[in-house]
Amino acid sequence: MSLQSVRQFFADNAPDIEIIELNQSTATVALAAVAHGVTPGQIAKTLSLKVKDNVVLVVAKGDARLDNKKLKSFFGARARMLSSDEVVTWTGHPVGGVCPFGLENPLPIYCDVSLQQFAEVLPAAGAIHSAVRISPSRLAELTEATWADLCQ
Repeated sequence: MSLQSVRQFFADNAPDIEIIELNQSTATVALAAVAHGVTPGQIAKTLSLKVKDNVVLVVAKGDARLDNKKLKSFFGARARMLSSDEVVTWTGHPVGGVCPFGLENPLPIYCDVSLQQFAEVLPAAGAIHSAVRISPSRLAELTEATWADLCQ
């Protein structure tokens, strides 16, 4: 279902973007980078966070680490990662396939400025073996994301 919701998202919003499906898992940054022949940084990981009573998604380069001080300063409170079950409930995507497209619930999306160093990034596409190739600016535009400096 998750991959299908992402397919529908792109059919409705960006029919020119093709979903890449591989026969191997791309559920981690390392696996995805090898499978797609790119650097780990080019894998755009989507992190699901809870800040106070709100769930937000942060999309960052694959080898970036969230900076707790920056998160607290930006959001005005501490952020915590969602559990695997919470991730599925909120996004509709399995861990390893989480992306900002075709979400189960509308969520605020923040793209970390770390993505801007690349012409093209590869976020997952709703399954542990799928991804899309997209420019960071188009990713932010399609998901109505806000740019923020949230990583170390």
